[in-house]
Amino acid sequence: MEKSTKLGFWSIVLMGINIIIGSGIFLIPGTGVKLFGPASILVLIFDAFLIFMVGLCFAECASHFNENGGAYVYTRKAFGNFWGYEVGIATWATRIVAEATIYAGLITALSGVFPQLQNPGPKYALITVIGLALITLNVMGIRISKVFNNILTVSKLLPLILLIAVGIFFLKPTNFQPFFPPELTHMSNFSTAAVTLFYVFVGFEGLVVVAGEMKNTKRNLPLALLVVLLSVTIIYSLIFAVSIGVLGTNLSNTPVPLQAVFSTIAGPVGKWIIVVGSILSMGAIVVGSSFVTPRAGVALANHEMMPAFIKKRNRHDAPYIAIVISTCLVMLIAYSGTFVVLAQIASVARFVQYIPTCLSVIRFRKIIDHDPNAFKVPFGILIPVIATVISLWLLINAKHEQLLLAVGFLVVIAPFYFLTNVRKRHVREGKAD
Repeated sequence: MEKSTKLGFWSIVLMGINIIIGSGIFLIPGTGVKLFGPASILVLIFDAFLIFMVGLCFAECASHFNENGGAYVYTRKAFGNFWGYEVGIATWATRIVAEATIYAGLITALSGVFPQLQNPGPKYALITVIGLALITLNVMGIRISKVFNNILTVSKLLPLILLIAVGIFFLKPTNFQPFFPPELTHMSNFSTAAVTLFYVFVGFEGLVVVAGEMKNTKRNLPLALLVVLLSVTIIYSLIFAVSIGVLGTNLSNTPVPLQAVFSTIAGPVGKWIIVVGSILSMGAIVVGSSFVTPRAGVALANHEMMPAFIKKRNRHDAPYIAIVISTCLVMLIAYSGTFVVLAQIASVARFVQYIPTCLSVIRFRKIIDHDPNAFKVPFGILIPVIATVISLWLLINAKHEQLLLAVGFLVVIAPFYFLTNVRKRHVREGKAD
């Protein structure tokens, strides 16, 4: 790939912001207040602290590699092919399911404006149109995808920035009182709120999956990760503060909290600004996701964990077969509706990437000579250890059925690793003959 066609620093930052800020922030503030009152903003900051520590671990690991794959590449290097395979397949599957969920959210948002989309025919037709449009966009190469991603990311941020800029003039200090409602602020609610709010931050790990598509990866990616996470944390904290300050506990009584906030501030105009913003947000994130998801499959094919044809590229240097396979699987899941169940696996499966990456930092300190110019997590192994412990705590506090589904998925795919090894051995023996 020519260097000029790769992602530059600010394109990396915009892509990172895009794949994190999705539909969650438009819906989750009300849930936070219902679980932990105005103090839910502290829970959000706690989750941001965790995701920042995990991000530091990703940043150090990313400084060792220039290739696509993210957590799969790190785990494979640190702990061997089998664990790399488990993480790699889980990463690809998680991204496919998550992308199907975005399709569903986009359809739901649009059905509020076009009720006919609630019927199967129009719904399936729109899913097909979205899928085919994304295939077309992505097979045209990184230059076109980069332009679309940058434009849509800026567009979807504007309504959120407008909400913050206008909302700060409508804050009522009494809406923050009591800040710690005694009936809500106890440890069991804190853990539930932490698990729930954590998911507004997930997705940043997709950025390291496409490391091979970036300029100066070892220098740009670690810094971009930190800029992305800091920017998203500031935006989320301000949105939470404005939402609570405008509506207070009434925030928990609406399924569309940001619409309710802007409607209170600006009437119907404010409501439609957020409606358009949520549609732009989901449209932008599905474009960003459709770029990242195929690269997770390509990373596996690069290491013979998947058939070699999956990594084939066209004249635009786009992995067109991986793009078609990934998008068709996303469409099938979106058609079937079973993505609601599979999304439970996807939410917990994020930790299948986070925990091995944190542990990989510790392992790499022993097996890789650190480049003095590369990024290094400060305070020795303290941050990777803390990030691992908190991740395990959140995982334990997730719904048991989600945890069982995720573990079951890892068990089911394990035999395919050994079948893949048998196939590779037969291929090599055939070439030898």
